[in-house]
Amino acid sequence: MIQFDRAQQKIAFSLFVVAIIATSMLAFVDQVTKEPIAEAQRAALHKSLQQVLPEHSNDVLQEMFTFSIGEDKAVKVYPARDKQGKVIAYAWEQVAPDGYSGSIRILMGVRASGEIVAIRVTEHRETPGLGDGITKNAAWLQRFVDKTLNNIAWAVKKDGGDFDQFTGATITPRAVVKAVHAGLTMYKTNSAALYKALQEADKKLLDEKFKLLEKKAAGGKTS
Repeated sequence: MIQFDRAQQKIAFSLFVVAIIATSMLAFVDQVTKEPIAEAQRAALHKSLQQVLPEHSNDVLQEMFTFSIGEDKAVKVYPARDKQGKVIAYAWEQVAPDGYSGSIRILMGVRASGEIVAIRVTEHRETPGLGDGITKNAAWLQRFVDKTLNNIAWAVKKDGGDFDQFTGATITPRAVVKAVHAGLTMYKTNSAALYKALQEADKKLLDEKFKLLEKKAAGGKTS
C-alpha cells in the first residue's frame, strides 16, 4: 500500500481544493453568460430574418415551427404574414456541406409564390479574401433576389450557369448556389405539406394561449 507523507497530503489536498474552486467558477461563469449569449444569438437571428423576409406584421421567431423532410431531416421554418394574417413568405436554413473549408449555413427567405426574397450566409469558415465573398459581396448576394427554379441557370458560370464565381475561389460559391437551389426544390416539392404543418403549428400555438388564459382566469378566482 502506497503511503503519503504529510507534505504530499497537503499538496494533494491543495490540488483538490483548487479543482473544486475552478469547477465552481466555470459553472458560475457558464450560468452567468448563458442567458446573454442566448439573447445575442436570438438578436442576430432576428436581424438576419429581417434581411431575408419581406415586410411583415408578425413575430416570426415566436411563430417558428419545425417541418420534417423525410424521416431523418427537419428544419426550423419562420413564417412571415401580412396585416391580414396571410402567409406571404417563409424563411429557413439550408446547409451547404461542401464548402471549401467546411459546412456553410445559409438563411434563405422565399415568397409563398416561390421567388427568393434574399439569402444571408450566417456561418462559414471559408478563406478570408477569397471564399468570404459569400458574405461581403453584396452584388453577388443580390443575384439571388427574385430568382425561381426556372428563371436562372442554377450553377456558377464555370459550370455553365448564371452565377459568378470569385477570383481564385469557385468551390465556395458553387456550394452556396447548389444549396439554395436545393432549398427552392424542397419548397416546390413540399409547399402544400409546409402550409399544412403551419396550420397545425398555428392551432397548437392558439391552444397553448387559450390554456394559459384559462389558467390565469382560474388563478384569479376566489372561493
